[in-house]
Amino acid sequence: MEYQPDNGVPHQDEQPKSEGKSNSRFFREFAETLLLAALVFLLLHSSFQNFQVDGSSMYPTLKDREFLFVNKAVYMQLHLGSVGVFQPFHEPRRGEVIVFKYPLDTSRDFIKRVIALPGDTIEIKSGVTYINGKATKEPYVNYLGTRSMPPQTIPADNYFVMGDNRTGSADSRDWGLVPRKDFIGKAWVAYWPKGEWGLVRTFAPNLGTN
Repeated sequence: MEYQPDNGVPHQDEQPKSEGKSNSRFFREFAETLLLAALVFLLLHSSFQNFQVDGSSMYPTLKDREFLFVNKAVYMQLHLGSVGVFQPFHEPRRGEVIVFKYPLDTSRDFIKRVIALPGDTIEIKSGVTYINGKATKEPYVNYLGTRSMPPQTIPADNYFVMGDNRTGSADSRDWGLVPRKDFIGKAWVAYWPKGEWGLVRTFAPNLGTN
C-alpha cells in the first residue's frame, strides 16, 4: 500500500466544521433550556405559594408574621368535562392546617385547622368540641375556652375550621363554613424566622368517648 503523507489538506471524506451549524445548535439548546426553565417555574408556581401568618389565631402552632410554603397541588381538582372530576392526591382531612379564601371577602386569605368534614355533626360544649357525638382531645390547643355551639351537620363540599388559639380566633363558629372551592392549599413548611423552620404538622382531633 502506498503511503500518503499528511500534508494538512482534508481528505475527500472530511468536511471542515461549519461555524454556522455550531451557532445554530447553541441557540437551539439555549432556547430549549429557557423553555424547560419556564415550564419548571410554571409548575412550581401552580403547585406552591408562600404565605405570611397575620395575627395569633393559630398560636401556638403558628406565630404572627411567620412565613410558610403552601402546597396547592395536594387538593387540586381537574375537571375533565363529561368524565367528571379527577383528584390526583386527596381531599382535605381532619386536622390539616389550610389556607383558604375568606368566605365573606374572597380577596383575603385566612389560615385555620380543619375540624369537621362534610357529613360530620359538630357541637361545642363549654369549649370541648364533639364530632359525631364524641368528645375530641386537641393537644395543639393551649386553652379551649368556654364557648358553646349547638349541633350542626356539615353539608357536602363544606368544612368547619377553627384556629388553635380558641379564645383569639374568628372562624367557623363566627362566620360559618368554608366551601371546598375556596381552598387554596395545605400549609406545608414554615421557613421564616429561621428558628421556626419545619413542617407544619397535621394533628387530627382525637375522638374520645360519647
